Amino acid sequence: MADPNQIRVVLFDMGGVLVDLSGVPTMLAWMGDRASSEDLWRMWLTSPTVRAFETGRATPEDFADQLIAEMALPVGRDHLLEEFTRWPRDLFPGTLDVLARVPRRYTRATLCNSNVLHWPRMMNELGLADAFDRHFASHLIGKIKPDEEVFQHVTDSLSCRPEEVLFVDDNQLNVDAATKLGMQAFQVRGIVAAEKVLIEAGILES
Repeated sequence: MADPNQIRVVLFDMGGVLVDLSGVPTMLAWMGDRASSEDLWRMWLTSPTVRAFETGRATPEDFADQLIAEMALPVGRDHLLEEFTRWPRDLFPGTLDVLARVPRRYTRATLCNSNVLHWPRMMNELGLADAFDRHFASHLIGKIKPDEEVFQHVTDSLSCRPEEVLFVDDNQLNVDAATKLGMQAFQVRGIVAAEKVLIEAGILES
């Protein structure tokens, strides 16, 4: 378990931790029986097409065309983009309350792989813009999880050591990468699981 005496930064992934996403069921339905959810996450996080789009190096249209070709999806560009834009459904119930309970002595930050279609909704419509001290979005900083350089970018930007960061993410690949760098990282799915980790770490009161 995390050492509460070391922690200075509480770092959250967004999708799957704070924000309920519809993307995995949608993609699995399009792909039929060709992939499990774990297979899909591995494909998504290592996809050249996804990485280009989520580091701001591709347009939505190019992303859609290339993803359809790369993953042999039985949909057209417009339909894919329409569905993809709706992937961030809503905050998990209680998310803003949990975030507000994190004491101000900690820096509250996000680190997420995002894009120009999802970011405005998560920041503005879902109200996450003002719930944090800092945001690190892949398409804005040009770096992406699970690459080591994105975690290094966070610690450099916040002038902290990796072991001073508690990081929660729903994907084990990202947790493993953060742990390798020295962060106190935990895989969680949903805000209830994230809250439990923060309580056990001594950051939140139960």
